[in-house]
Amino acid sequence: MILAVGYVIAKKLGKVVEGLMITKKVDVTLSRFVGNSAHLVILAFVIMMVLGRLGISVTPLIAIVGALSLGAGLALQGMLANYAAGFTIIITRPFVVGDTLSVQGQTGLVESVHLAYTILVDEDGVRIQIPNRLVVGEIMHNSKESKLIELSAGVAYDSDPHQVVRIVTKAIEGIEGLDALRAPTVGIEAFGDSSINIGARFSASTDKYFEFLYAANMAIHDALKENRIEIPFPQREIKLTQTNS
Repeated sequence: MILAVGYVIAKKLGKVVEGLMITKKVDVTLSRFVGNSAHLVILAFVIMMVLGRLGISVTPLIAIVGALSLGAGLALQGMLANYAAGFTIIITRPFVVGDTLSVQGQTGLVESVHLAYTILVDEDGVRIQIPNRLVVGEIMHNSKESKLIELSAGVAYDSDPHQVVRIVTKAIEGIEGLDALRAPTVGIEAFGDSSINIGARFSASTDKYFEFLYAANMAIHDALKENRIEIPFPQREIKLTQTNS
């Protein structure tokens, strides 16, 4: 009877805890985890009470459970580390669903956050599953819903850089469908051996990164060609000298 009543109470209290956390707008995953944990803890106490009423000493049982828990913890330390990291992510919320995350050499939109892993989706629709222990404590880039695009184009040294900057800026701003969160930044990036390198930086939605990168390169090429701005290629000058023998 104690076991039956205790099971019902443990289950209801677990649901109550979960409901209260959801009411307080706590993450659903965390709410369910805490509710299930409360259910199991209360049920464990009920089982100990039942064993005591039956005259069974629970001290050896506690020692066995402790030893088994230690062994299981050592065997599953990688998995437990993922759960601990997931718990930290849900509590601290360094990123949310829809953000653009770059971590461990992978970049994509955050599709979902679980206790054991985080799922990213890249522009090609590929779902990338990253264990949470590889997310927490690592250098992480979060650019929200956008991603920075960087490119450069070389022009001849006899070109007017002021004119070229205006042309490149106008070409980027004229890309169809580009809803940049900020105006493009264009300027002289470097002085190369054969050209003045004009650099451009602008942001675009992550799910269309390569689409806008390729469109920007094409728009810049067409604009430079239309305005007769030379795009040089590497050249070498060779001088031959003749000596009298």
